[in-house]
Amino acid sequence: MAGGKQTARQKMINLMYLIFIAMLALNMSKEVLSAFGLMNEKLTDSNLSTDERNEAFLTGLDEKVEEQPEKYKPLRKKAGEVAKYATDLNSYITKLKSDMTAKLDDPNDYEVMDKADYLDNHFFSPKGLSTEGKEFITKMEEFKTGVEQVLGDGYPEITKGIDKDFATNKVTNKDGINIDWLEYHYKGFPLVASLTKLTQIQADVKKTESEVLSAMLAGQLKSDVSLTNFEAIVVADKTAYFSGERFTGKIVLGKKDKTLKAHKVIVNGKELPPESMEEGQTLLSFGAGNIGEQKIKGEFQFKEGDSIIKIPIESSYSVIPLPNSAVISADKMNVVYRGVVNPMTISIPGVAAVTANAPGLSRGKGAGKYSMNVTSVKSREVNIKVSGKLPNGKVVSDSKKFRIKDIPRPVGTVRGEDGSIKMTKSSLSNSTIGAILPDFDFNLKLKVSGFKIKIPGQPTVRVSGSRLDGRAKSALKRAKRGESVQIFDINAKLASGSSYRVKKVSPVIVELTN
Repeated sequence: MAGGKQTARQKMINLMYLIFIAMLALNMSKEVLSAFGLMNEKLTDSNLSTDERNEAFLTGLDEKVEEQPEKYKPLRKKAGEVAKYATDLNSYITKLKSDMTAKLDDPNDYEVMDKADYLDNHFFSPKGLSTEGKEFITKMEEFKTGVEQVLGDGYPEITKGIDKDFATNKVTNKDGINIDWLEYHYKGFPLVASLTKLTQIQADVKKTESEVLSAMLAGQLKSDVSLTNFEAIVVADKTAYFSGERFTGKIVLGKKDKTLKAHKVIVNGKELPPESMEEGQTLLSFGAGNIGEQKIKGEFQFKEGDSIIKIPIESSYSVIPLPNSAVISADKMNVVYRGVVNPMTISIPGVAAVTANAPGLSRGKGAGKYSMNVTSVKSREVNIKVSGKLPNGKVVSDSKKFRIKDIPRPVGTVRGEDGSIKMTKSSLSNSTIGAILPDFDFNLKLKVSGFKIKIPGQPTVRVSGSRLDGRAKSALKRAKRGESVQIFDINAKLASGSSYRVKKVSPVIVELTN
């Protein structure tokens, strides 16, 4: 196009070609910027899902701690330390990303994020790394070192992955020159590319947390299946015995296995005959003894490889005189609640079969097990009547009153937090609005179907569902740092589909940090 003498028409054609090529280059640049933006959005959505899984894991682990504190409390402590390191680094990057796009009219307009000015000025100085750049490297090192210290030497594969994902050593570029890691990855790059890289670091943080939590639990489960962690359990046919009766029951291991058979069983100094051991359990039969507490001591012996594993047997039972009253206890509490199925244990010591009657009471599975639903009972208390026949033919009866209470008032949550909390607009925009029943003995799930959000100086917005809609997000964008956003009139009901109407949900106050 540039050679030889050209006519005015040819010059015009050549100029049009140059303009066309420039337009193609411009469009390609915008497409690349948009592609980075879409990748950033997908990573952000994936991070939210990983957050929910990690939070669910920790919630389940908390329940395990309540059930078996000696076994799971050390594991929960380590999980909490890992979660803290993850939260610290994630929060730092979230604020950095927010600052990077603070001056943009639309933080989702990726086609204008083609400049590298912000991080070039933020991370670097004429003398090398700036104070902020050194802080970024320090945050990365603190996470890597902290998590590896929690793991110790027990998880080499995970430690290897952490070393790779969070390495900040010098990098050799394509020209064979060693340059700082931060300069290699962030200097001179378009804003949207750096934004996406930071989101990827957050994804690596959450992935690492998930892998660590899973590996810890897997290690505990592997330990649980070893015979060295089995526990011998004495299961009596009755909770107590009359003087003169024979004690009857069986001994089982904590993990029942019909293929498991002991090499030898010794109880109260005597070795039991082989026919007492069948299908993973050992049958017992001996005189109950005198009135009072009686001890059962001994050991299981199992062959494991070339070794003999000994599992101690230690239990006790009571021998009592003939009863004259029933024993009634609530498995969960000393009251019964509307809107839930209350588990009950009703028995008369020494009596195999009892009869119990009360409004909403029904028999469950297992000896002495009942369930009570008092949702439709109008009064504030219920009377349970119990009767049973003793071995000598005498009928005994008793009754007991229980108070009826409503399910307590739920409290609203944002991202699982309640009360007055602080978070960024971006976090609030992507958070789930929920409702919980703190310190309630029943594990009830509540489903939120709508709520109202009030931002200072703006009309109240009613939202359907459990997340902010377009109108709410638009109003939130206009909010100022330090303002308090109120989330109230949260509509919640039992996720189980029960018709029971829960009380009004307490509101949540969110102070915006940017």
